[in-house]
Amino acid sequence: MSTAEEGAGPTRSRAATEETSGSRRDRERPPAPEPLPYPVVDNHCHLDIADGDWLDTADAVAAAAAVGVPRIVQIGCDLPGARWAVAAAAEHDALVAGVALHPNEAPRLAAAGRLEEALAEIEQLAQTHDKVRAVGETGLDRFRHAQSGTGEDGWAAQEESFRRHIDLAKRLDKTLVIHDRDAHDDVLRVLDTEGAPERWVMHCFSGDEAFARQCLDRGAYLSFAGTMTFKNAQQLRDALSVTPLDRVLVETDAPYLTPAPWRGRPNASYLVPLTVRAMAEVLQADLETLCRAIDGNTERAFGGTW
Repeated sequence: MSTAEEGAGPTRSRAATEETSGSRRDRERPPAPEPLPYPVVDNHCHLDIADGDWLDTADAVAAAAAVGVPRIVQIGCDLPGARWAVAAAAEHDALVAGVALHPNEAPRLAAAGRLEEALAEIEQLAQTHDKVRAVGETGLDRFRHAQSGTGEDGWAAQEESFRRHIDLAKRLDKTLVIHDRDAHDDVLRVLDTEGAPERWVMHCFSGDEAFARQCLDRGAYLSFAGTMTFKNAQQLRDALSVTPLDRVLVETDAPYLTPAPWRGRPNASYLVPLTVRAMAEVLQADLETLCRAIDGNTERAFGGTW
């Protein structure tokens, strides 16, 4: 166990964070793909969440670097995850961190009377270390909200938390990382009301071409995950096709959203090359040119080198 893990607590299983199913076979780790011709950054990963034959932090970093993914943005979505992200970034040169309360955390915290306390700790963590580059993932989630039964109070808590994170990103000059699930219009409404920070990322972009244009017009970086490789995801490929090379990012959201042909298996940063190659096909771009664009965009989006 690394120092980061000792300082931030143990990793959590994927089953503890999201219901999963499947045989042992489809939870085996996929083989490493062919390395990329130029290094890129996985700008959204959850190394603290274990799945299948889990790679510990040092092994996950090494496996990614071996295929041309030498840097990772570790995202914390709740207080334990945010603490873990800060400690891991301090321990590992290859990592920087994002800290926030996921939109699905906000209603639970509000119901327990702990939302203000939690937001205060997120702000404190965001100021702890210069390797905390992002406030996120925050945002809005209609899908889980509909399942939660928290009603209007739960939605109000999501919006309040999102607005507070936007303010925090602007005050601290951090990148805002947005989770948007079935909430496109609401996300833009809140951003237009509050005013977006200088740098903001639509994490795991999930909209269509029209929504992509709306986000791009407002200055967003669009980050594409393994979902864009799925057979039923033509709208994501259409959205990618209108994204300029100077606004495109790549991520895993590991251990979730494993790209084809390994959908359903555990995801990790070393599988980024599969998504990048699929993106190059959609964009009809030279692979190395796309890699260089993604790398430069990530530098700009997350505020410097590491």
